[in-house]
Amino acid sequence: MASEEKVQPQAPRPLGDLERLVMEQLWAAPAALTVREVHEQLSGTRELAYTTVMTVLDRLAKKKLTERERDGKAWRYRAAAPREELAADLMRDALDRAGDRREALVRFVGQVSDEEAALLREALSRLDAQEQSG
Repeated sequence: MASEEKVQPQAPRPLGDLERLVMEQLWAAPAALTVREVHEQLSGTRELAYTTVMTVLDRLAKKKLTERERDGKAWRYRAAAPREELAADLMRDALDRAGDRREALVRFVGQVSDEEAALLREALSRLDAQEQSG
């Protein structure tokens, strides 16, 4: 693979349906995929033009949600970050736009399941422990 173009993810907007489908393929893949490979995988469930998939991948790269590298004349794409990081970025972006950040957090926490609330408590406890240990 000749050249590589790496980008850092930034606070993204929510993904459109097709962008999400393309990202799902990239997250599931063990290695970077070409446009053709993504197109072939999506063609089993949706009728899409090759150029549509190429455009979506190019836009995802411009949004810094993917990294791409040259492989001969083709580009190979991989997700720039795990899906969980994208979810966290989207939540942070939503909080930034909420106006009253505290109220938004309170309402969010009021909607989580008992299991999710336990996970939040555990995560906060780990952060407290890390801060106290240095």
